[in-house]
Amino acid sequence: MGLVKRIASNLRLMVQRPPRQQYAALCYRTKKNGEPEVLVATSRDTGRWVIPKGWPMENRKSHQVAEQEAFEEVGVKGKAEKAAFGFYHYNKGLDNGLKVPVRVQVHLLKVEDCVKNFKEKGARRIEWVSCQEAAERVNEPELKILMLEFSERMRPKTPATPVVTPAVKFAN
Repeated sequence: MGLVKRIASNLRLMVQRPPRQQYAALCYRTKKNGEPEVLVATSRDTGRWVIPKGWPMENRKSHQVAEQEAFEEVGVKGKAEKAAFGFYHYNKGLDNGLKVPVRVQVHLLKVEDCVKNFKEKGARRIEWVSCQEAAERVNEPELKILMLEFSERMRPKTPATPVVTPAVKFAN
């Protein structure tokens, strides 16, 4: 690509609106005590803590992309919810050094199985952690909030204490 075309392409990426779109899976399981755990992994390039995510795929819906990315990046299988749980934004560093804004649509994925061999095995560290720990590890403020909101959503609901009114005797 010629210099002028490369500059024009880079300028277009820098001012591109809306942000580029990715789809992610917030992979979770529930411990025996009912507390949720989420799966976090290090990114291949910077080593920061992330959740599996990727670009749109032809002929796949957003939740299906989230499922595929979870399988390829962290080796888990499960069904992602069709409705988005939330969104976060970050700046994606491209190979040419340019950073572009990205909007990530997050789908909850209940993990049903973990496989031993997957596409990116060995390229990332993978850990199951509490939602609080995950929120502390990730860099993106909106993703931190999503982790904490998920924790609240999964908190066991305590039954309401029945209101007992004392019996009232009426004089005849």
